[in-house]
Amino acid sequence: MKLVYVFDAYCGWSHGFSGTLSEVVSHHPELPVEVVSGGLFTGPRRVPIREFGYVQGANAKIAELTGAEFGEAYERLIADGSFVMDSEAAARGVAALRQAAPARAAELAIALQRAFYMDGRSLSAPATYRKIAEEAGLDADAVVAASEGSEARAAAGADFHRSASLGVTGFPTLLAVDGDRVTALAHGHATADEVDQRLAALRAP
Repeated sequence: MKLVYVFDAYCGWSHGFSGTLSEVVSHHPELPVEVVSGGLFTGPRRVPIREFGYVQGANAKIAELTGAEFGEAYERLIADGSFVMDSEAAARGVAALRQAAPARAAELAIALQRAFYMDGRSLSAPATYRKIAEEAGLDADAVVAASEGSEARAAAGADFHRSASLGVTGFPTLLAVDGDRVTALAHGHATADEVDQRLAALRAP
């Protein structure tokens, strides 16, 4: 069995799930974790953030339910409404980080969300991946080069396809995958205890 975490780096609810994901991963070191980018803001949805009038209200709800924080630098970044969230660029970055340290994919996905939602860093900017890689002790030059390469672009497309093939319709979604059996452990919001209980039920004889 493995865990499959389907998220979008520009999804506030995914950011809110970071604490739960971190706990679940630490509780279950025996379970490999596959991180898949979902592609929330692609195609016609790749527009200035002002087009999504619900962002601040949603963030307040996310903070209330999950305890997630939204940094001042992030608030400044989105204040004038012109910032464009590009999930394809973010998915390329996820792919590059995942390639550099496959076993740390969940940790790096969380770091990526902190870079945006706390530090106000664009996930389209190579400097963002350089900083995350350096802080994680990875080869920053290799990560930046990979994020801009054709393999990462192909990996982003493959992630979007994988998300759809798993039947995921919203982010974040945490799945337990055991052969052909796919079981949802969390949609949107759940505590680590709730996820642990669902995992235990799956493993019960």
